[in-house]
Amino acid sequence: MGRHSRKGPEPAGPGTGADDAEELGANGPPAPGTGRRRKRTDAPAGSGGHTPFQQGAQVRGGHPEQHEPGGGWGTGPQPRFRIDEQRSAAATPPPRPQRTAQGQPPTGTRPLIPGPRREFVEAFGEPAAPSAPGGPSVPPARPADPYASVGEWDERPQGPSADAPAKEGKGGKGRTFAGITAAAVTTVLAVVVAGQVAQDNGAGSTAAQPSGVDRGGPDGASRSDGRGTPTPRKAEVKPLSYAEKMARAYPLDPKLKASGKFETVPGKAKAPGRGRKYRYRIDVEKGLGLDVALFARAVQETLNDDRSWAHDGAMTFERVSTADPDFVVTLASPGTTGDWCAKSGLDTTVDNVSCDSAATERVMINAYRWAQGSSTFGPDKLFAYRQMLINHEVGHRLGHNHVSCRTPGALAPVMQQQTKSLDIDDIKCRPNSWVYPTD
Repeated sequence: MGRHSRKGPEPAGPGTGADDAEELGANGPPAPGTGRRRKRTDAPAGSGGHTPFQQGAQVRGGHPEQHEPGGGWGTGPQPRFRIDEQRSAAATPPPRPQRTAQGQPPTGTRPLIPGPRREFVEAFGEPAAPSAPGGPSVPPARPADPYASVGEWDERPQGPSADAPAKEGKGGKGRTFAGITAAAVTTVLAVVVAGQVAQDNGAGSTAAQPSGVDRGGPDGASRSDGRGTPTPRKAEVKPLSYAEKMARAYPLDPKLKASGKFETVPGKAKAPGRGRKYRYRIDVEKGLGLDVALFARAVQETLNDDRSWAHDGAMTFERVSTADPDFVVTLASPGTTGDWCAKSGLDTTVDNVSCDSAATERVMINAYRWAQGSSTFGPDKLFAYRQMLINHEVGHRLGHNHVSCRTPGALAPVMQQQTKSLDIDDIKCRPNSWVYPTD
């Protein structure tokens, strides 16, 4: 049956035994074919100078999607040699095959079988095909590196000559890895710079910072360098006025007994009015922790107020800091006040009150009452209570005794013991600070 099962006479033409016999001769058996039928040189040329395929119907070209010549296995001819040809290849490199005008290899020449594309071999780590033994060492052409601009420094030789061949292992795979790494670094730097610019713009700055400056390093200019830590601005505290200080309560123990030693408030305040002049001094017990200047001012302004004992120019009061005053207004702790009041036969420890120690030069003002006031005036009338306390105790020094309220709902007399009560003999009166009130 032969090589085919088809019956009938053998077709004449290329590929038949007659043609094959013609190709035999001194050159020996023919080289393996390429799988395609060779064109006959005596066949008439078709349109465009091409010879139509013999003994076959005319068909259209191959798959239109195969635009790249050679498909996935490349176009580069890779020579393959028989055993007897490899022996002579050591002395003489194989000649480059020639083609006829029709693009076919000439008769008696071994056709070339295409090999895999070099890009695929290098991408999968396959070594390049070795050159023929004994031939010149020519480095194979490398494909264009898409990252050559960013990875060029990795390919430069470190030796004295720039023309020296590249070291082994720095082939296309190394360049690709280096290029990808450099591209990744460039991308990260771009993201960092963009973040810095966005952060600066968010903080109100429109100037972009240079990308090559490390703000945290010693050579970089940090925004915190040369700038002192901002000190929070203290809110301007407006000093309290005299009236505000007189309306505030101050802490003091109702059972306090201080050192018993006094110090005189320095300075003096001239008598502002006419009439009989009374000279007084102010002593304050050490260790009270109260504002002695406030106390001295309160005594001077209260006694010389027209609603007080200086009403209508009847008398005037002058503060001095020397010896031999008419009396000494003394601010002392509850324990010390009790001691000095007891010298005049008065007991102030029961209700923790003040007194005029008539047997001495001192008009005693209980520091606890001065600091905390009393329930009869309440916390909202501390200013008025302190004025009443000064007028009441100095009134005793001027010769006035206690007087009680006789009209319900009326203002209590300044000489009433208002620290103890405003309700005496079932007659309740209102608190009052002045000798001559205007209400």
